[in-house]
Parts: sequence; structure tokens; C-alpha cells
Amino acid sequence: MPRPTVVIAGATGFIGRWFIERFHQEYNIIALSRGRMLPDNDYDKAEWRQVELYSLTSTEAALAGADYAIYLVHSMQPSTRLQQGGFEDTDLLLADNFGRAAKANGLKQILFMGGLLPEHDAPQQLSRHLRSRWEVEQTLGKAGVPVTTLRAGIIVGAAGSSFTMIRKLVERLPALICPSWCQSATQPVELDDALNMMKYSLGREAFFGRHFDIGGPQPTNYMSMIKTVSELLGKDRIVRPVKHFSPGLSKMWVALFTDTSQALVSPLIESLKHDLVCKPNELLDAFPDRKDFRTAARRALFGKDKLPPLPKRERMVKQEKNTVRSVQRLPNPSQHTATYVARIYQKWLPAYFRTLINVTSKGNISVFSLLGVGLLQLEFIPDRSDDDRQLFYINGGRLVKRKDYGWLEFRRVLNDEYVISAIHEFAPSLPWYVYTQTQARVHAVVMDKFGGYLEGK
Repeated sequence: MPRPTVVIAGATGFIGRWFIERFHQEYNIIALSRGRMLPDNDYDKAEWRQVELYSLTSTEAALAGADYAIYLVHSMQPSTRLQQGGFEDTDLLLADNFGRAAKANGLKQILFMGGLLPEHDAPQQLSRHLRSRWEVEQTLGKAGVPVTTLRAGIIVGAAGSSFTMIRKLVERLPALICPSWCQSATQPVELDDALNMMKYSLGREAFFGRHFDIGGPQPTNYMSMIKTVSELLGKDRIVRPVKHFSPGLSKMWVALFTDTSQALVSPLIESLKHDLVCKPNELLDAFPDRKDFRTAARRALFGKDKLPPLPKRERMVKQEKNTVRSVQRLPNPSQHTATYVARIYQKWLPAYFRTLINVTSKGNISVFSLLGVGLLQLEFIPDRSDDDRQLFYINGGRLVKRKDYGWLEFRRVLNDEYVISAIHEFAPSLPWYVYTQTQARVHAVVMDKFGGYLEGK
């Protein structure tokens, strides 16, 4: 039997690199990276493909030839100089692209590593990070490819981001105060246990369209984990709980003492207001000998395993420096099609600006003008559009510096309850400071007002 082919989105991250290292002899692995990896005669563990996950065309090409996919992507770190909109909306867009691309390539299954969710909270009550993980679950399978979600808390292994933050806090602070979020229950899972459960779930048809919590043998909390790591490192640390401590200060000192971006730390700490423990399930039952946190931490701290290296990246060709990505989620209570939203936007905009801005259309070309001066030109791309997604190239106008770069799209998401409006790789002609203080702010206000208009339709 030929080996199955697995494509990994997020292959340069912690879990992706370890999955390749552990299982490259059992699967043909296609590893996706935003940058191009150089050919390496000494590296035969995966075929590396360059991909732009914001582009549906690029994503479809990257998934060609795969049987299964592993999705390990999050967008809490921006990839352009200016990124307007929250990571939750960007995650929705990327997941929708990936699900569409998987369907176009006939993939049999998407395996998604999500986050543990509290037992009784509705999605609207979750933290931004956990709600985003839940929304990605719902979105990946919308196009029709079955999704299997493994919901995990902390994955404990060498170079894992959450465990590394704990280690650095212990190493750098003689005393640690533990706010209430440090005392919420969580259920960490050892790296190899998580990897083996991923492998067990791949291709298992009984798991298609289902989700499973994964974790170690028992719950713990961050304060207990900090004490355990202190003991293992031989550090005599004062660890004290406190009832009241500003979440803002918590985020600041964790980011400062762990050398981690606040953009990453903030949503993770917000998630710890919930108790996050595993609900019993058949996947956990299949792995009764999972390692506890002390065993997992000892191996992560003192084991011989080092984060597997990546092939060398090609030096990126100098690209446009000042690019913009703007992603906004708009309410769609009437569940209008993306076609309707794209068309009504061109009619609503002149009405909102009381004819100062005019939109004229001829064929697939629409020009947005201010007092007769063409500001933006959009070209509708019908062969890449449908009622769920409308695509326009931004290829002209006084406000555009590069006419071969950006694109605009509208797409329905989350059972058509929302529409995502997104501008990608837009290169403004205005000086950067002027742009950020004028055009960027106007665009954010306009999309907010347009969302209010849709909400009332």
C-alpha cells in the first residue's frame, strides 16, 4: 500500500516540526511555509511548498496531491506592516480558504488542533482566543471535507511556547505572584502523547466530523505547574496566590519576562479565566498511559530531544515594504449572499458620503471617485467568485501605489451569520504616516458604518 500523503499548514511551528520528525517514515509529508525553503540533499523528511494562505489560488495549489491535512495555523502575529482587524476575523478567513482548497483537491479529512473549551459556556461567553479556535472548527469543514478536532490545552515539550513561558518565569523571577488566572484548572498534555493521538486520528473514518479533548491523566493549574518546574530546576522560588491583580499588568509582566509578544500573551491569558479540563472520550481511552505534568516537564527540561531543524530559507526577494491587510467581520442577520453585499456596498458608499464619492461601473471595472478624481479602481474576477465569495483586484486609482499587488474580497462565514470584508497586500500611494492617520482610519470607520447598515437590512 502506498503511504498516505499528509499536508501540514503551520509546519514551521512547534507541533508541525515534531510531527514531521516523528512520522516522516510513515507518511509522505507536504510541509507548507510562507517563505521558500531551499533544496537540501540532506533533508528528505518532507516536501516543502511555499504558500500564501490568504490567497485561495495559492492554497489550492499547495494542497495538490494530498490525502489528509493537518491544520495548525493561528494568526495572532501580523504578517504585514499594518494589519487592521482582530486575529479572530483573520483566522476565520484563513480557515475558510483552507477548507475550500481542501475540497477542491478532494482531501479526505482535515485534522485541526484546537483549544480545550469550558464545559458549559456558550461560544459568546468564551475568551477571544478560545472563541476563535471554536469558530475555526466550524469554518474548516464548511466546504464539505470532514474535520476532526483535537482540543488541547498546554502541550508540554521542548520549545513549546506555553511551557517555555513557564520555564522563563521560573528562571528569571525570584518571587512569583499568581493571580486568579493562575489558579484555574487546566489539563496539559505531553508532546509525544499529543503527537501519537494525532497520528491515531488521521484517516480514522469513525473520527470524521467529531471533536475530542486531549490532555494528561489529571488536571492541574498554572500555579502548581510553576512550583513543579521550580522544583525540577532546583530553584527556590516564592510562589504566592493573590485574589486581585490587574489583567493588564499580568499580560505586561508575562510578556516582559518571557520575551514574548503581548499580541500572543494577551489572548492566552484571557483564556485562563475558564476552567479547561478534558471530557472523557474514546480517544483518551485509547491512550490510558499518558504522562503526567511532572514527567512531561522533566523530559522537556532535561531530555535530549531538541526542536528539529528546518531547511534553510531562501532570502526573500525585497517586497513592497508598506503593505496593508484589513479584515473586518460584518453582521449579516438576513444571511445575504456575498454577491449582494459586494453590490450593495457600491451603492451604499455614495449615499453615505452624500455623493462626494461616486462609483461608476463598466463591465467588471468599478471606479471610486472623489469629486471626479479616480481614487480606486476594482476589477471583479468572476471565475474566482461565487455567492459565498466575491473577489476584486485593486489595480488602479490615485490612492494605489502598486497596481499589481492588492485585492479586495467579501465572503460569508459561520453559517452565513457574518460577512468578512478584507483587503490584502494593499500598497498605498500616500506617505505611510499620512496613510495611517487618514485613509486607514477612514476605511475602518466606513466599514464599521457599513456593518451597522447590514445589521439593519
